[in-house]
Amino acid sequence: MSETAVLVEKAYDLTVWILAKVEKFPRSQRYGLGERIVARSLDLVEALNAAAFAPARSAGKKQQLEAANAAINSLRILVRLAGTLKLMGTDAREHFATRLEEIGRMAGGWRRSEAGG
Repeated sequence: MSETAVLVEKAYDLTVWILAKVEKFPRSQRYGLGERIVARSLDLVEALNAAAFAPARSAGKKQQLEAANAAINSLRILVRLAGTLKLMGTDAREHFATRLEEIGRMAGGWRRSEAGG
């Protein structure tokens, strides 16, 4: 399996995990903050998948990798907020942060390799 396929799979698995967590949010937060977290997770998977199929060193690939980076940064803030509001426990936030950090490192490496450096 290629590294890009592994990256897309990791983002997909994280999205499946976050969907289960958001289901447990109280109704008052599930349809606000929870939906935003899910939407950004889906944005991440979609951007990485689109980048995987875009031609090498193309503007489209660069744009998709930038969108993935933006989704990663948004997710960091949104999940931090969920923790502050006690919607996610410490263990869940740590699990999420570890997985997202790994995805971010891999995506950053991919972006640098596409830029030629």
